[in-house]
Amino acid sequence: MGGVVAQLPALLGVLIGTIGTIVATTIADRTRWKRSQSVRWDDRRLDAYVDFAQVLKEIHAIAVRMLANTRPDSGGHRIDQQEGLTRLADADVRHTLAWESVLLLGDAPTVAAAHGWRDAVWAIERAARGLAGQDDVGDLLQRANEARDHFYRAARGGLGVGGGSVAQAMLLSARLARADANVTPAQAPAPPAPTDRSG
Repeated sequence: MGGVVAQLPALLGVLIGTIGTIVATTIADRTRWKRSQSVRWDDRRLDAYVDFAQVLKEIHAIAVRMLANTRPDSGGHRIDQQEGLTRLADADVRHTLAWESVLLLGDAPTVAAAHGWRDAVWAIERAARGLAGQDDVGDLLQRANEARDHFYRAARGGLGVGGGSVAQAMLLSARLARADANVTPAQAPAPPAPTDRSG
């Protein structure tokens, strides 16, 4: 009996060591599983953001090409209204699917930024369809570019992507200002003829 009592501290040590190993292994496995799940969801989230950005940029580009004749500084080739509407309808289907993925997988700041960018592009699309007022197309483009920058900042922040700013709105605004400065009076749209208010 005395031998068992003498070995009791050693047995307790082995038991405590075994329990500690099991607990440590369980915690490590759980941490590894959470990390792999996080990476997996980040991959899915990134795919959703990329799909959304690509189709929204496509809608933006089509609408801008439909509006090319309203912008003397535009370097883009105009597409006619019917072709533009057909291409917008096709892109809109893909946009709807991409938007659902962003809603499902995106974090709250990125979804809010995506909503802002989507609304800014829709304003350009409405102008291209002839459904909007006489907003300056340059202002619509600037709003869309700023909203895109906000979306990318939010998405990169949510995904933990470093590397500094990738903002484009200021660069595009400067390019537009340079293009406006290079428009000669012959290229600029003619002002409306004055109306005779006498009589």
